[in-house]
Amino acid sequence: MNVQPLADRILVRRIEEQETIRGGIIIPDTAKEKPQEGEVIAVGPGRRNEEGKRIEVDVKKGDRVLIGKYSGTDVKIDGTDYVILREDEILGVLNSK
Repeated sequence: MNVQPLADRILVRRIEEQETIRGGIIIPDTAKEKPQEGEVIAVGPGRRNEEGKRIEVDVKKGDRVLIGKYSGTDVKIDGTDYVILREDEILGVLNSK
Protein backbone atom coordinates (compact mmCIF):
# COMPACT_ATOMS: atom_id res chain seq x y z
CA MET A 1 0.00 0.00 0.00
CA ASN A 2 1.30 3.41 -0.93
CA VAL A 3 -1.10 6.17 0.17
CA GLN A 4 0.00 9.76 0.77
CA PRO A 5 -2.69 11.93 2.40
CA LEU A 6 -2.93 15.53 1.19
CA ALA A 7 -2.62 18.74 3.24
CA ASP A 8 -3.30 18.17 6.96
CA ARG A 9 -5.09 14.84 6.50
CA ILE A 10 -4.02 11.71 8.35
CA LEU A 11 -4.57 8.01 7.54
CA VAL A 12 -5.43 6.05 10.72
CA ARG A 13 -6.10 2.34 11.28
CA ARG A 14 -8.59 1.82 14.11
CA ILE A 15 -7.30 -0.52 16.82
CA GLU A 16 -9.95 -3.06 17.73
CA GLU A 17 -10.42 -3.63 21.44
CA GLN A 18 -10.15 -7.12 22.87
CA GLU A 19 -13.57 -8.78 22.79
CA THR A 20 -14.77 -9.77 26.22
CA ILE A 21 -17.71 -12.06 26.73
CA ARG A 22 -19.73 -11.38 29.86
CA GLY A 23 -22.22 -13.93 31.05
CA GLY A 24 -21.94 -15.94 27.85
CA ILE A 25 -23.42 -13.16 25.69
CA ILE A 26 -21.61 -12.53 22.42
CA ILE A 27 -22.18 -9.10 20.89
CA PRO A 28 -22.45 -9.22 17.07
CA ASP A 29 -20.12 -7.02 15.01
CA THR A 30 -23.00 -4.83 13.84
CA ALA A 31 -23.87 -3.87 17.44
CA LYS A 32 -20.33 -3.04 18.52
CA GLU A 33 -19.19 0.55 18.81
CA LYS A 34 -16.37 1.83 16.65
CA PRO A 35 -13.04 1.89 18.48
CA GLN A 36 -11.80 5.34 19.42
CA GLU A 37 -8.12 4.42 19.45
CA GLY A 38 -6.04 4.19 16.30
CA GLU A 39 -2.54 4.03 14.87
CA VAL A 40 -1.28 6.67 12.45
CA ILE A 41 -0.30 4.97 9.18
CA ALA A 42 0.48 8.01 6.99
CA VAL A 43 0.55 11.78 7.42
CA GLY A 44 0.12 14.55 4.87
CA PRO A 45 2.72 17.33 4.53
CA GLY A 46 0.53 19.89 6.36
CA ARG A 47 -1.71 22.76 5.37
CA ARG A 48 -0.64 26.15 4.09
CA ASN A 49 -1.36 29.47 5.81
CA GLU A 50 -2.29 32.76 4.13
CA GLU A 51 1.35 33.55 3.31
CA GLY A 52 1.79 30.17 1.61
CA LYS A 53 4.04 28.71 4.33
CA ARG A 54 3.43 25.10 5.26
CA ILE A 55 2.24 24.31 8.80
CA GLU A 56 3.41 20.81 9.69
CA VAL A 57 1.17 18.21 11.32
CA ASP A 58 1.82 17.50 15.03
CA VAL A 59 1.43 13.71 14.81
CA LYS A 60 3.78 11.29 13.06
CA LYS A 61 3.59 7.80 11.61
CA GLY A 62 3.30 5.17 14.35
CA ASP A 63 1.64 7.43 16.95
CA ARG A 64 -1.38 6.05 18.83
CA VAL A 65 -4.19 8.59 18.80
CA LEU A 66 -7.72 9.05 20.12
CA ILE A 67 -10.35 9.88 17.51
CA GLY A 68 -14.09 10.47 17.61
CA LYS A 69 -16.42 7.56 16.90
CA TYR A 70 -17.90 9.17 13.82
CA SER A 71 -15.10 11.49 12.70
CA GLY A 72 -13.29 11.22 9.39
CA THR A 73 -14.10 9.21 6.29
CA ASP A 74 -13.98 5.42 6.36
CA VAL A 75 -12.05 3.86 3.46
CA LYS A 76 -11.00 0.30 2.60
CA ILE A 77 -7.55 -0.18 1.07
CA ASP A 78 -6.24 -3.66 0.18
CA GLY A 79 -8.99 -5.22 2.32
CA THR A 80 -8.10 -3.24 5.45
CA ASP A 81 -10.35 -0.57 6.96
CA TYR A 82 -8.84 2.88 7.56
CA VAL A 83 -10.07 6.36 8.46
CA ILE A 84 -8.88 9.53 6.75
CA LEU A 85 -9.33 12.60 8.93
CA ARG A 86 -8.04 16.12 9.40
CA GLU A 87 -5.55 16.93 12.12
CA ASP A 88 -8.12 18.91 14.10
CA GLU A 89 -10.35 15.81 14.35
CA ILE A 90 -7.74 14.03 16.48
CA LEU A 91 -8.66 14.29 20.16
CA GLY A 92 -5.24 13.41 21.59
CA VAL A 93 -2.04 11.40 21.32
CA LEU A 94 -1.52 8.42 23.66
CA ASN A 95 1.90 8.34 25.31
CA SER A 96 3.25 5.07 26.69
CA LYS A 97 5.31 5.47 29.85
